[in-house]
Amino acid sequence: MRPIALLLHRYIGLVMAGLLLIAGLTGALLAWYDQLDSVFAPTMYQLAPQQIGTIALDPLVLRERVLAAHPEVEINFLALHLEPGKPLRMNVQARPSSEADEVKELANDQWFIDPYSGAVVAKRQWGDISQGLKNLMPFVYRLHYSLALGVVGGYAFGIVALLWTLDCFIGAYLTFPPRKRRRAKSTKTKSGKNWWQRWLPAWRVRWHSSRYKINFDLHRAGGLWPWAMLLVLAWSSVAFNLSEVYQPVMRTLLAHQAESNDLPELSEPRQNPAINWARAHAIGRQLIAELAQQKGFEVNHEQLLYYQADKGIYTYRVHSSRDVNEEYGRTQVLFDANNGALVLSWLPSGVASGDTFTSWIETLHMAAIWGWPFRVFMSLLGIVVAILSVTGVVIWWRKRAARRWQKAGRSSNKKRAWFLSIGR
Repeated sequence: MRPIALLLHRYIGLVMAGLLLIAGLTGALLAWYDQLDSVFAPTMYQLAPQQIGTIALDPLVLRERVLAAHPEVEINFLALHLEPGKPLRMNVQARPSSEADEVKELANDQWFIDPYSGAVVAKRQWGDISQGLKNLMPFVYRLHYSLALGVVGGYAFGIVALLWTLDCFIGAYLTFPPRKRRRAKSTKTKSGKNWWQRWLPAWRVRWHSSRYKINFDLHRAGGLWPWAMLLVLAWSSVAFNLSEVYQPVMRTLLAHQAESNDLPELSEPRQNPAINWARAHAIGRQLIAELAQQKGFEVNHEQLLYYQADKGIYTYRVHSSRDVNEEYGRTQVLFDANNGALVLSWLPSGVASGDTFTSWIETLHMAAIWGWPFRVFMSLLGIVVAILSVTGVVIWWRKRAARRWQKAGRSSNKKRAWFLSIGR
């Protein structure tokens, strides 16, 4: 088994190395996404000083003002949580033409709105690095998620994440001490070390040895110490990028709640539902209040309201005591956009074991829990992933070079022997 495992580890590692190097370095930055984004795009996070006593407008009112001033756009996704002194972020899209249902591409799809006046204070095409530093962090996110290649890059990272998950177990197995060969009873001696004692050197780095040994130890020990979190990163990456694999596997093993993806699409998108946004907001609040009383949780604050025309449903989301993620709430209710009837509800934890597990690994992946100390840890872990990629390639290269030198040496010896035989 060991030679096969070594072969798999070598070539899976070579396939993954480049992408994991990028994922590790970009992930180290993304742990501080908002903080870094506010540095590179300050106008999108700061407002001019407001008059004392000025009250921010309701997000629904801000949406109506933006739509009235810009009839060429539509807003189907609305953040409801206002942060004091910061603009409200709105994702907008072009309104389809009434004549031919043609959608014109907008120059900027993310707008930042002054919550006191409804004025647009900044815009950007999210992730378009050609717009300059204001899109640096969104571009880093695109690199991390899909190598900035869209769907193709997303699937590539998903496949790498699946290989990474497998390789976590292969790599751990290769650090185990090899089995002792059985010897004849007459020559059998006690080594004095049990299996755990023989495994202990794998956790250490021989800092005073040769460069090759230091590189090898960094690769081996660097993969052992954070092994559990590396596995979390790998499997959660499959959840993010390759749901076609993650969902069937997890739904076979653990219980899950129904989700919006399970709902059928309408034969034709419902562009103008009977319930408007203001009424939808009120219905969402009522349904969440009833769910909170039924399931025994507390609502911390509203998160968002959005409409899916292809399914004809509104989704109202809040941050609640059932949320693992400390930054973004996913406690939600989905209801029919024509009659307000509850379609389904979803809680991040405490209902289905599979959803609780997924909520935890995704939250850990995003460093959205336990404050700045955990973000520091995740940044360091991203650097570790990059180091593992580099050291793995170095080990392969050194062994490859050694094999070539050994092969060249054997060939030289054969030639020398042939010449000597001729000389005789």
